[in-house]
Amino acid sequence: GKKISGDVRDEVKIGVEDLVANHGVRPGLAVVLVGSRKDSQSYVRNKKKMAAEVGFHSVDVTLPEDVTQEALLAEVEKLNADSAVHAILVQLPLPSHIDESAVLAAIKVCKDADGFSALNIGNLCLKGGDPPMAVPCTPAGCIELLQRSGVQVSGKDAVVLGRSNIVGMPVAALLQSMNATVTVCHSRTKDLKAKVQQADILVAALGKAEMVRGDWLKPGCVVIDVGINPVEDATKKLGHRLVGDVCTEEARKVASLITPVPGGVGPMTIAMLLKNTLQLARLSLGLPRERLRASPSFNVVSADDPSSKKLTSVK
Repeated sequence: GKKISGDVRDEVKIGVEDLVANHGVRPGLAVVLVGSRKDSQSYVRNKKKMAAEVGFHSVDVTLPEDVTQEALLAEVEKLNADSAVHAILVQLPLPSHIDESAVLAAIKVCKDADGFSALNIGNLCLKGGDPPMAVPCTPAGCIELLQRSGVQVSGKDAVVLGRSNIVGMPVAALLQSMNATVTVCHSRTKDLKAKVQQADILVAALGKAEMVRGDWLKPGCVVIDVGINPVEDATKKLGHRLVGDVCTEEARKVASLITPVPGGVGPMTIAMLLKNTLQLARLSLGLPRERLRASPSFNVVSADDPSSKKLTSVK
């Protein structure tokens, strides 16, 4: 994760230098933080650090825990109107008195850094049609990890644990567009272990510490562990350590590849946020988008098989 995310950040930095040199535009990322959650503050600090490293223009908006929804929406509207800001990220979760969906809906689609807008998600899931302006960062990071690690996806059985709007649903759509056969499992799934045992590729995003054990896995499978869960550990300075949704120690004996926690999907999520920001800056100039996927999604007409169905959605 760290190696591949570093490669992505290097590519983004080159893209930024190109935009500045040839178009006089520096990509701008605005991050809105509400409240004082330690984990959210940590995520925002990391994002700001990475944004500075690739040469972005950064705008920080920090609001108190008790901010009204009206005041928060007013800040989003200011960022919508700021021509130096190409991408807006509102750090989630928001306090319980705030309607998250209303806040996310207020972000202009052309500045939707997280790719969570209904239009972006709809275009992501549709066969054919327009591509999304931005792809949700964690799912996009999972796809980059698979592609850059040389994992064959087409024709494979993929199991996604979790059906959230942030990870499970979009990553399942992306895997399906890459011609995997996808099973989505969740809290009501029966005989979960047996379904996981069929997976050539497993994406675990349930948020349950080390739930997936070694004997759940198919020998040689590839595991993308999205979970980040604190567990008590008296030997650590903070009294806890972070683990994924998969028991890494057991899984390493079975899987051919597995992402570490921490240091796997996390760095990729931030790298893909940077890539989305660059993408949105390019689109604001009318420049062509850069495709996430290494090849067109679904099936396309080929010279060898002119009768094949043409579905040319390019994510």
